[in-house]
Order: sequence, then C-alpha cells, then structure tokens
Amino acid sequence: MTATDSDALREEHERVAWRALEAWDFRVDQVTRVSVSENIAFRVRDADGKAYVLRLHRPGYHSHAELRSERMWTTALTAAGIHAPVGVPTRDGEDFALVPVAGEQRYAGLLEWVEGTILQEKMAEDGAGVSMEASFRALGEILATMHNQDVDWPLPESFCRHTLDADGLMGEQPFWGRFWNIPSLSAMQNRRLEALRRPIYDILTALGKANGTYSLIHADLHPGNIVLDGANLHVIDFDDAGFGWHSYDLAVALYYYRESPRYHASRDALLAGYRRQ
Repeated sequence: MTATDSDALREEHERVAWRALEAWDFRVDQVTRVSVSENIAFRVRDADGKAYVLRLHRPGYHSHAELRSERMWTTALTAAGIHAPVGVPTRDGEDFALVPVAGEQRYAGLLEWVEGTILQEKMAEDGAGVSMEASFRALGEILATMHNQDVDWPLPESFCRHTLDADGLMGEQPFWGRFWNIPSLSAMQNRRLEALRRPIYDILTALGKANGTYSLIHADLHPGNIVLDGANLHVIDFDDAGFGWHSYDLAVALYYYRESPRYHASRDALLAGYRRQ
C-alpha cells in the first residue's frame, strides 16, 4: 500500500466514523483513527473535551446479539468493581449502530476513553525483575476476580457468545478456523497438525466443564490489553471473550513471555496473584 493509498484509506475511515457518530447525542469536535486490525478504532473528542473510543467491529465475527452480550458482561464486571470498558448508548438507547464501511456493514460501538499506559509498554520500559513480577501478580488478581464474578453471575436470558471448548478449539469446525488446512504449509505439516488435533481434543474433553473452572473468559488478557491509569488497571478488548476454561486465560497471559528468562518468575507471580483472590 502506498502512502497516498494509506492516507486515502484513513480519510475514508474517518468520514465513516463521523457518519457513525451521528447516532450519538453529543457534538463531535475531533475524530482520529488510532488503530486498524480486525476492528477499526478511533479516538473521539466531544465539544466539552470528553474523550471516547469508537470501534467499527469486523463483519462476520460477532452477531448483534453477541456484541450486546459482551456489553452486558462488561457492565456486570464494572458493577463488581472491575475496571472494564464502559459503553455509551446511542440517542435511541441502543448499544450499537450499523454503518457501511467499504461495501461492508459494520456495527459501531462507543466506549468511554481510558487515558493511561499499556501495561506491556510499561513492563518493557522498566525491564525485567520486580516490576515485571509485580505486573503479573496484579494481572493474576484481575483474572481471578473476573472468574469469580462470572462463575457467580446469573447469565441474562438473551446472553450468547462463542464457545472455546474442545469443539470450539479442536473440533471439525473450530471457532478460529481449520488450522490444519493451511495452504501456505506443506501437506506433511498439515497432516502433522491434524494428527495433533485429535489427542488434544480428547484431553480437553476430559477436563469437563465444572462451574469453578469453566465459564466466561476474556480469552485475550495479556499485558497488551491492560491500561494503567494511576493505580487502576483497566481491562480492554473483549472481542475474543467467550465461554472457556479459566486456565486458558492464564495461558494467554503468559504466552508472549514463554521465551523470557523471567518466564518462571512471571508464571509464579501470576499464579500467586490469582490465588490471592
């Protein structure tokens, strides 16, 4: 993509964002695109200087009912004292507005902006050692508090979200796709993945789904999805949240640090923080 193409795409995205924001009842002063991945995110400032994040959700990943369920859970987490995203309803009281983006229909959702530093960046600045372990201890406490909340939370009748169980991860049609049929890999590599999938499926099935170990999980809660705001740690990006094993959340938290010389200390700190709750 050329610089001109990139500039043109940014301008188009921001035009769409301005149109989407017409569904909310405040006067917009500034819209700035801040990230493009599966979703497109913008920092929005209103005429009073208050900041929000507008997300244009990727099409085909979650239905409207699933997005609303995500909002239900983050609202419940906030009520339980966990710093989670706070949604802003449209002027019609809806959680989302549907807008066209480059020939696709995307749901637009608005959240209150949280000012702060990404925990992952803070850890990189401080280097290894006590700060890294303290960060993982805090992350463990957050995960345990979230798991305690959702184990005891009576799900709303309309709640629906994807499932990351044996079928959702290793079944014939896993949620994130048939990873053993990848064109860029050789036939032998794909066969190896297929051979590994089956015993892993059996292991996961044997885990069972006891309420104390399996419930709603964030499914992507690593230090890159925690915002430090003073003494508060805010959990962001619930896009992958669904039903799964609590241990999956612990594994995700550690995954990007598995080659670090501080891995074992980080793992022990994460578990110590988890056990405190």
